[in-house]
Amino acid sequence: MKWSLAGGVLDFGARAHIMGILNATPDSFYDHYDDVGAAVERGLQMLEEGADILDIGGESSRPPMYGVAAEVGCEEECRRVLPVIEKLRMHTAAPISIDTVKAEVARRALAAGADVINDISAMGDEDMASVAAEADVPLVLMHRRGTPATMQLDTHYDDVLGEVHSFLAERVAHARACGVRRCAVDPGLGFGKSPEGNLLLLKHLRRLGDVDCPLLVGASRKSFVWKTLGATAEDALEGSLALAVLARAAGAHILRVHDVRASCRALRMADAVLQTESEIRG
Repeated sequence: MKWSLAGGVLDFGARAHIMGILNATPDSFYDHYDDVGAAVERGLQMLEEGADILDIGGESSRPPMYGVAAEVGCEEECRRVLPVIEKLRMHTAAPISIDTVKAEVARRALAAGADVINDISAMGDEDMASVAAEADVPLVLMHRRGTPATMQLDTHYDDVLGEVHSFLAERVAHARACGVRRCAVDPGLGFGKSPEGNLLLLKHLRRLGDVDCPLLVGASRKSFVWKTLGATAEDALEGSLALAVLARAAGAHILRVHDVRASCRALRMADAVLQTESEIRG
């Protein structure tokens, strides 16, 4: 449960770790930057606010309810993310994650200074495991059904917990067989699940703990949050914070969020409670 990276050690047994979302895109559903300077400025701001990892993505995976996201080729995706990674690396040694499903983008991002691969397709590109293994970097594997354009067409599961668990366990085993030493898993909230399925996964998150690697949860401002509240993505901060705290209490190690400062404060308070040990006298 420790990752030794160029910028230091992430000890997931010690506290919750915040992954700040940095969308270098023109069309992500919330908080996106298609200007390199603005993206770098936001990344440095998130580090000041307490982010432990910056997760940089150049291709939107928004669901169709926001409008079908445009498919992005390898060269365009690299054009969006590589300058951001390179410029951030000039200013900070903090861990940087590349959010991509393309092995070639991951390879080039690692060469530019990224430390972690966040693959929401869980090695849909069969070369992704070899890229992670050869560079000896951690690989985050997420559960999803279909592609961003099709994932919400079928959200029925006979056993959503069991199916997500089985998928992630198999993907971790495959990655390790390919030589990847460090993995994390993500249940993929909002990716091919109904609102009820997302809530059920969060309620029983501990069932994913026996996959034996850090657990990442990303619920920040997703539609099932603001729909449950009868709000909008712009007015979903409180719901997102509630789910981050509940996920941490249920065993999550990494929380992928848009609102870094508020999330850090909420999770510091949660960790203060979770880590307090005292003798209870009756």
